[in-house]
Amino acid sequence: MFFGLEFSTILTVVAVIFVLSIFLGAFFTVSQQTVAIIERFGKFNRASTAGLNFKIPFIESIKGSLSLRIQQLDVVIETKTKDNVFVKVTVSVQFHVVPEKIYDAFYKLTNAERQIESFVFDVIRAEVPRMTLDDVFEKKDNIAIAVQNELAGLMSDFGYGILKALVTNIDPDEKVKSAMNEINEQQRLRM
Repeated sequence: MFFGLEFSTILTVVAVIFVLSIFLGAFFTVSQQTVAIIERFGKFNRASTAGLNFKIPFIESIKGSLSLRIQQLDVVIETKTKDNVFVKVTVSVQFHVVPEKIYDAFYKLTNAERQIESFVFDVIRAEVPRMTLDDVFEKKDNIAIAVQNELAGLMSDFGYGILKALVTNIDPDEKVKSAMNEINEQQRLRM
């Protein structure tokens, strides 16, 4: 009798712990400006927004999350100009997940930053070799617009919006910089 009472108490405690774990596992929170991707039996079901949310234990699971904040990616590309000068161009791309395209943003791309980086490399290496070094400095806004336009069209299919692309730095080779400084110095000395 004593063994039977002890066994039923242990069984009751285990059952209560099991029910509590299921109940508590059904609720989860999502941070502000974030969405959680919920799958039911491995298939996309919904995107849960910020706050306290509910999922069906054992049937639904949280697959991952996406930030809805504006993110910035700085890409440094080394390329050659029309006058055979190597330059490092730094492009800053500001992007975000489009709330209406959360499914595309989560499932179509494994790594959005690497995809954006690849597109930036492609555009810069197509634009800069057609310009002289002086043109690269003078037309940096045109380069930024070309990057932004290319990215906006391509990344919208993947659920991302491009807010801005900026050419933040143009850095020629050190030898070119010193040669340009020497030319400027000689011109000032002549005056």
